[in-house]
Amino acid sequence: MMDWTDRHCRAFHRALSGRALLYTEMVTSPAVVHGDRERLLGFDKVEHPVALQLGGSDPAQLAEAAKIGEAFGYDEINLNVGCPSDRVQSGRFGACLMREPELVADCMAAIREAVRVPATVKCRIGVDDQDPATSLFATVDASAAVGITTFIVHARKAWLKGLSPKENRDVPPLDYELVRRLKRERPHLTICINGGIASLEAAEAHLDASDGVQLDGVMLGRAAYHEPALLGQVDRRFFGAETPDVDPFEAIAHYRPYLAARLEEGVHLPAMTRHMLGLMHGRRGARAFRRILTVDSIAKGAGIEVVDRAVEAVREAEKAFEISQFEDRPSDRAA
Repeated sequence: MMDWTDRHCRAFHRALSGRALLYTEMVTSPAVVHGDRERLLGFDKVEHPVALQLGGSDPAQLAEAAKIGEAFGYDEINLNVGCPSDRVQSGRFGACLMREPELVADCMAAIREAVRVPATVKCRIGVDDQDPATSLFATVDASAAVGITTFIVHARKAWLKGLSPKENRDVPPLDYELVRRLKRERPHLTICINGGIASLEAAEAHLDASDGVQLDGVMLGRAAYHEPALLGQVDRRFFGAETPDVDPFEAIAHYRPYLAARLEEGVHLPAMTRHMLGLMHGRRGARAFRRILTVDSIAKGAGIEVVDRAVEAVREAEKAFEISQFEDRPSDRAA
């Protein structure tokens, strides 16, 4: 989710769900240690609970980056052992670490020693010609041996040779059963599943324990980003909240103070509205909503009134449709 789940995206998603655990985009440990920390790690308190996802393969440097992340207030430190991008491979981190489970364990031991918040791993089931049943268990068992208990598993291999990062999100076949087997054989570990889960119904199906396996969580990536309105049902459907679902209009009302505050700080409107484009997916006026947020937001001096116009376009389209439906009904007088 690099370049997607930045701080503005996370603040927006938090307007839809108060309970889901949010993850940052992956940040490399050298960048955290040597770079602009406020730019890379700064976040708004509304985002809690939020996990910092790190990329790297140097245990000492990862430990230092984890300490910095904890000091910033993150609720969890997660090591990415799944990203297949070219720049990740060249830096010896991400999915290529599936080939080095003992190095992953060394990294996790250093992170765990450095921080008090939970330290977790997100991984694939293998890379290239590895046997997934061997590589997944080797990676998990090595890290579990140093005290790591939570693993988020993207249920695909990553093909580092021959597939682009985009193709690696769709082409390698999913093996959900292997993740369930991992939980069945390692019941003391917290195992969450990820990969190709496109709806809340699919997420609920993964949490079905009718086969005797109770997975501990589901991670949504692209589905939550492209159709964020589904997050408005998460608190009720997965956390048992008795509060009403959050609809898109309510979510924007919740997000509005954040937008206004960031605009006052000089953040450009498109940096925030780009994460909202899928919010009205499937509704009347969704195209106008996207067009206004995309085109009008880049105008010089564009402010929160652009968001208000986009919302009004949806309301007007839905109202016009309701009127047309009413006018098309047979008249009672004709009966």
